[in-house]
Amino acid sequence: MRMSLFRQGSQYIAFGLLQLAVDWGVFVAATALGLPVAPGNLLGRVSGALLGFWLNGRYTFASGGEQRHGWKRFARFAVLWLLMTVISTWLIGWVAHSLGLKYAWLAKPMVEAGLAAVTFFLLRHVVYR
Repeated sequence: MRMSLFRQGSQYIAFGLLQLAVDWGVFVAATALGLPVAPGNLLGRVSGALLGFWLNGRYTFASGGEQRHGWKRFARFAVLWLLMTVISTWLIGWVAHSLGLKYAWLAKPMVEAGLAAVTFFLLRHVVYR
């Protein structure tokens, strides 16, 4: 169990960093091109989420060579993702409104990293169980 948690945690962090880079890059590019913050955050999160669902189901939470995909898991993933997207969009929107777009660009990785810590345990025990 400990090795599994260590392996899962390590892969989750590595894939999460890649996912965050995609999410953040799409968000910055979209909002720099004039898309409002909320749709830009949604576009970034969708891009990162699709990559993350595949990588985590294929590698991080797979057991005994069995991939952890399927509609049932995807439905649980979608509910969790929607909840985290609402929180993320609210926080990023608040920063953009209060401090400006460039501060929202800087805040996004911190917001997403905080949410990722909570999401790991929910993915492990609810989505990919």
